Amino acid sequence: MGVDILLLNTAVADFRDQAFAFTDELVGPGGLAKCRTEHMPDYTQQQYKAWIDQGKATAGGPGNTAPLIARAGLDVAVGVNLGRGDCDGMDVQGQFFYRTMEANGIDMSPTYIHPTLPTGTTFIYEKDTVDRGGIAYFPNANNDFDFDYFKAQVTRLTPKIVYYMYSGLSDRGDAHGGQDLAAFVRWCVAQGAITIVDSHTLTGNPHALIESDAAVPEYALLQPLLSELDIFFTSYDEARMIENTLGQKGMSRGKTEDAYIRHFLDFLVRQSGSGGHRTRLFGVTVSSGAYHTHVAPDGTQAEVHPVRSKFMAGEVIDLVGAGDSFRAGLITYIARNIEAFKQGRLNVDQAVHMGNLFASLFIKAPLDDRYGHIKTYDTLLRAVTADRTYRNFDELIHMIS
Repeated sequence: MGVDILLLNTAVADFRDQAFAFTDELVGPGGLAKCRTEHMPDYTQQQYKAWIDQGKATAGGPGNTAPLIARAGLDVAVGVNLGRGDCDGMDVQGQFFYRTMEANGIDMSPTYIHPTLPTGTTFIYEKDTVDRGGIAYFPNANNDFDFDYFKAQVTRLTPKIVYYMYSGLSDRGDAHGGQDLAAFVRWCVAQGAITIVDSHTLTGNPHALIESDAAVPEYALLQPLLSELDIFFTSYDEARMIENTLGQKGMSRGKTEDAYIRHFLDFLVRQSGSGGHRTRLFGVTVSSGAYHTHVAPDGTQAEVHPVRSKFMAGEVIDLVGAGDSFRAGLITYIARNIEAFKQGRLNVDQAVHMGNLFASLFIKAPLDDRYGHIKTYDTLLRAVTADRTYRNFDELIHMIS
């Protein structure tokens, strides 16, 4: 038997500090940008270690997803590139990422230690004001993702679900206009895996792009990919940027959120093509929950359906990773009900509720214990299937204790 879920690609150590004012100069005030390795600040390995010891680092990418799935009791592996160094053969950032995953019971055997590039690193400027500071992402080793190497890991581990995080963040992974990634996903499907890819577009002001109906080059990478994927969820803001890039510009103008999302999901289904006699699931997340539709193996499309989250109560600590943790819950449910998914019989509402629950528990957890609220799958399922909406976070925590 293989693993339940294999997560691939974007290993990153996220550092938060008031000392990172340079990010505003590098990416613009409040900006978010993918930067080049040669422009990375010349911090020492000792400084990175000090920030980690001070609790100023978190594991991003699969670090927002894999530990949640593993804590729910599934078998999880992570295949990423980490930088070489003097800490167990890795640099400080890589060792931090690796140890964080291992501490949560994750199989890190697919890891590739890159001989020349450091581990992916993000600097987040924590301002003392309510304004968001700059976020500078240095992909480093992530830029050299080798599909042939990770095909061998898929063959060895035979995962039920292959989750690639993210389209848009790796020079080699995104090569040839996304055609290489699409071919890899097609190959994974041929091996019997269910596939999901998350898109990640680095942009400081998505609302300005939406208002200007601007195309976003990174979303063009989805063009060859959507026809290959089994699962694709995106946010409402991203949906508008995706259609401005792949379809007709400005289609969200004059439409309510509900009307536009229904339009967009139909657009996604058309973009995805016939589907090859397998289930295809598409969705859009919103602040109150998510919308979904699916195409069954016989080619029939289900009606677009909104699911309002039952888990809105509680104070948000940090929204970083909200989408990642939502997908963690969604695919945890799918992995536990894999045959129902393949046959087009999955209770998608429950899958979305599980995604909402994971996201709620993650973004409302303290930064030094981001995974602590996640319990076993059966325990979380009781909260998902209970006929109630949780209006008090303490009640929810009590339910899953």
